[in-house]
Amino acid sequence: MYDTNNVFAKILRDELPSKRVFENEYAIAFQNIDPRAKTHVLVIPRGEYTDVYDFTTRANAETQIGFWRAVRDTADALGINGNFRIVANTGAGAGQSVFHFHVHLMSDEKFKTDF
Repeated sequence: MYDTNNVFAKILRDELPSKRVFENEYAIAFQNIDPRAKTHVLVIPRGEYTDVYDFTTRANAETQIGFWRAVRDTADALGINGNFRIVANTGAGAGQSVFHFHVHLMSDEKFKTDF
């Protein structure tokens, strides 16, 4: 069951601040508060999805395509296209700590611009 009070849900509702680097109608991307790479951004879909299984089961095709385009557009906006990795932890045993589907977009390249 989705927890509407999780930190990402609060960020989506603008109840908590985030350093956003990209957003569109399908997703927002913001800097990770505990980066594990020179560039470490989280991309989250707009909507209540707990993990990749929930997202791919319940989100319609337009939403899924829009989310993955947002991931690509975020990499392009940051200037890391062609040099990044995407990680999606699923389940507490795999390291998922916030149960709102999200991907980590990471690169050892620095951001294109200073935020």
